[in-house]
Amino acid sequence: MPFQQGSARTRQRTVLLVGIMVLLAALVLAVVLASILTHGKQKGSPKMLKWKDRGTTKNLKEVILGRCYNYVMERYTELGDKDCLKIWESLKHAFIYKNPCNITAEDYQPLMELTSHPIPCNKSLFWSRTSDLAHRYTKSNPNFLTLEDTLLGYMADGVSWCGDPSAPGINYESCPKRSECESNPISVFWKLASKMFAEAACGVVQVILNGSADAGAFRSTSTFGSIEVFNLNPDKVSAVRIWLMHDIGGPQSESCSGHSIKRLKSILEERNFKIICEDNYRPVQLLQCVRNPDHTDCRLCTNTT
Repeated sequence: MPFQQGSARTRQRTVLLVGIMVLLAALVLAVVLASILTHGKQKGSPKMLKWKDRGTTKNLKEVILGRCYNYVMERYTELGDKDCLKIWESLKHAFIYKNPCNITAEDYQPLMELTSHPIPCNKSLFWSRTSDLAHRYTKSNPNFLTLEDTLLGYMADGVSWCGDPSAPGINYESCPKRSECESNPISVFWKLASKMFAEAACGVVQVILNGSADAGAFRSTSTFGSIEVFNLNPDKVSAVRIWLMHDIGGPQSESCSGHSIKRLKSILEERNFKIICEDNYRPVQLLQCVRNPDHTDCRLCTNTT
């Protein structure tokens, strides 16, 4: 009997020791795994959160859907067959869970196809460094459309978005500027949208340029100078009308005979476009004068003789 009792106690101690060893091994394994996972998150996530531009617009889905429905149901009812929910899903899939520096034109191609619609001839209005003036003009004169007056541009105007490979797949804290990486979601989007807008233009097209800009009214690095000019179709566009506007009371740095305008004319002539240039196109200047009614530049010419 004493021998049997001793053997039983020995077996109990052995089982207890084995159990303790298994428990310790499990704890060590858990700590190691936690360390690996934490290290992985720390290595990938903080870098994605330190971009210099603002993050994704809050409630982006609601903003895009609201603008889409407003556009197709109130502004241009002839586009009522557009599927706004499908458009939103296409935009989301273009960037969600993706590295915000590796976005391509192919990512947005389905969105471009879903939102495309005809632009009536003679209505396309381009701009460079005259954003506020151009959009005030199209609001007061529906005979013209900027890119931001199309469905695609209207939905995205002033909105920001970018993704993140880690959950939840959208970065609401910050997004990369173009100076940080050129292939970011916003830059790629607007390049493609601008190209599509230029390709759709027909008849006489207009462009509002800033004749008070120090560096010249036309810049080859601008969206208009680097993308839109070269995607106008000479078989569809009969003429390019340049409205060279000077700030009310501001410097008149350049006229239609200025150096940068000559450069633009040369590019257009090489592509066989007819060119018309007018300094301070009066209908647009009158819109400028709404905010400066008493300035001498805004006095109407009168002849009492």
